[in-house]
Amino acid sequence: MIIQESGENYLETILMLQKQKGSVRSIDVAGALNFSKASISRAMSILRRENYIIMEPDGNIVLTERGLAKARSVLERHLVITDFLEKFLGVDHETAARDACRIEHVITQETFDRIKAKVQKL
Repeated sequence: MIIQESGENYLETILMLQKQKGSVRSIDVAGALNFSKASISRAMSILRRENYIIMEPDGNIVLTERGLAKARSVLERHLVITDFLEKFLGVDHETAARDACRIEHVITQETFDRIKAKVQKL
């Protein structure tokens, strides 16, 4: 199954929160994305069913191997595209990050690889 943009955003957020806090609960994701707990609960249920996350008995959310790989991929796209927009096009950081968040979900692998190569040459 191909994961939708919203699912990619949840996984990316879980990964970023894990890096910041160590452990992540649904309430943390809700706060980070400014969504209701009900919305997060539904999304976590879908991600769990699709084997992207495990919900531990204490409420902690753990990325599965599949979830971690997808989250890392989305985060890499976000960071590389943000860098590209800032360094090559002179876009301010806030706008670049916001735009990268949209672009990261629709860009082809070929285009991303070329952008990444340009950014890595700096």
